[in-house]
Amino acid sequence: MRVDRTVLKTLSLFERMTDRDLDAMLEHAISRRVAPGDAVFEQGAQAKSFFLLLHGRLKVTQVTQDGQQIIVRMVHPGDLFGFAMALRRADYPGTALAATESVVLGWPTEMWSCFVEQNPRLAVTAMQTIGQRLEEAHTRIREMSTEEVEKRVAHAVLRLLKQAGRPVDVGICIDFPISRQDIAEMTGTTLHTVSRILSAWESKNIVKGGRQKLTVTDAGRLLALAEDARNL
Repeated sequence: MRVDRTVLKTLSLFERMTDRDLDAMLEHAISRRVAPGDAVFEQGAQAKSFFLLLHGRLKVTQVTQDGQQIIVRMVHPGDLFGFAMALRRADYPGTALAATESVVLGWPTEMWSCFVEQNPRLAVTAMQTIGQRLEEAHTRIREMSTEEVEKRVAHAVLRLLKQAGRPVDVGICIDFPISRQDIAEMTGTTLHTVSRILSAWESKNIVKGGRQKLTVTDAGRLLALAEDARNL
């Protein structure tokens, strides 16, 4: 599937690039549709490519040394991902799975240096992404070390709202399929615990659930709960 340069120009990362440079980039790009549940790459595999998400949503998971699977980040349209070379790694540190029907562009890893030279914003964006991931990782480590589970779940849902919230009649809906197991993997807890928490929130009209759907009906109360779970 060929991608027109106008698609890239809608993304802030590429909006200052000339048509000639965009065409040169696309000449080496390989587009790929990824069905829900399929992997773009898997943890530990040789990092042969780096990617740009054009459409859809991805979740990046890691399996820890004790065998626990956790979700370390969500990938949204316009995000670069899988650039292991920028992390000085030869393999992918996680598995990128499609949460919805997705379209990705991929380039050979060895082209990263060339792309950075032609478009310094790629390097800046990569550094910003790495910094954001580190900040999120530190935040999640602090939350898991110091906060009760209910507050961790509240923080996780609020982050999802910020990244992928869509206003609907009854509140703000997370704009991709999200399961209770996903939230458990984001917060380092169990499916049973997340189910209990979300059921309690539903009874208080803070959220509205469904099959792989989550809508926050009272964002103010959820924020208050995240700040101090004892208040609700």
